[in-house]
Amino acid sequence: MSTKFPLTVRGAEKLRVELEQLKTIERPQVIQDIAEARAHGDLKENAEYHAAREQQGFIEGRIQAIEGKLGNAQIIDVTTINAGGKVVFGATVDLVDEETGDEVTYQLVGDDEADIKAGLISINSPVARALIGKEEGDVADVQTPGGLKSFEIVEIKYI
Repeated sequence: MSTKFPLTVRGAEKLRVELEQLKTIERPQVIQDIAEARAHGDLKENAEYHAAREQQGFIEGRIQAIEGKLGNAQIIDVTTINAGGKVVFGATVDLVDEETGDEVTYQLVGDDEADIKAGLISINSPVARALIGKEEGDVADVQTPGGLKSFEIVEIKYI
């Protein structure tokens, strides 16, 4: 039995777009590349053929991985959740580092969607785990490699 894992609506859509791209554009292109390389003759020493076959393997593996992820995903629309003002999966949280005064905004997302540069942190990250269940005005203490950091929750949005 496979375990369901959380995915935001935006994350699921992004995976669907990538899957469509792989199936309709990249897969047919690599099949055409293999056919062209085959036409060049001896396959043993045909670098183009081997490169195209390797690319085909990568594409097919990625297609299977995305289909598996979408099949096992529990897609959560954060805009429909009544979280009662608490930090939950999919919430966007404005924080202030109590030591430096720096402001940051994070959205708690699934592992596959995480991108710290875009402000998307994994629900399994130490920061996200410290935030879950907290409300505006609460302070979340996070053990980081650089020591204990404290973040005050300024605002929670469900967008």
